[in-house]
Amino acid sequence: MNTDLIPPRPFKIPVSVLVVIHTPALEVLLIERADKPGYWQSVTGSVDDLDEPLTDTARREVQEETGITIGELRDWGLSNVYDIYPVWRHRYAPGVTQNTEHVFGLTVPAGTPVRLSPREHTDHVWLPWREAADRCFSPSNAEAILQLPRLVP
Repeated sequence: MNTDLIPPRPFKIPVSVLVVIHTPALEVLLIERADKPGYWQSVTGSVDDLDEPLTDTARREVQEETGITIGELRDWGLSNVYDIYPVWRHRYAPGVTQNTEHVFGLTVPAGTPVRLSPREHTDHVWLPWREAADRCFSPSNAEAILQLPRLVP
């Protein structure tokens, strides 16, 4: 196979969403990264272009990563700016070291089925919100989950 004919992947835009998927009883869905076993997180993903509405990004990423297409999506009005982990910086343009993450919540019924994208995630678990926060590798993800009882009506 001639790899010269495969176009290079475009650099990721350093604007993303974090979607905390939870039930009304505040059980939180975490998914394990395929590229980093033991790294548990909520749904995350970057905008495809600068004009893409963040709510569209959130819905797209939830559907792509979990197969979930139902639920009440709410913008929590929170954003985090953080240093991109060095292991993933190659996905961004040279010199890009920070990402701005916008936080959403998605309420789904208990028992909502999950269909993972095996290219991205290998396992999932529903946990009570405090346990979910403790399992997250990302500090901003853990902090978002800890806000759950305050932000859910």
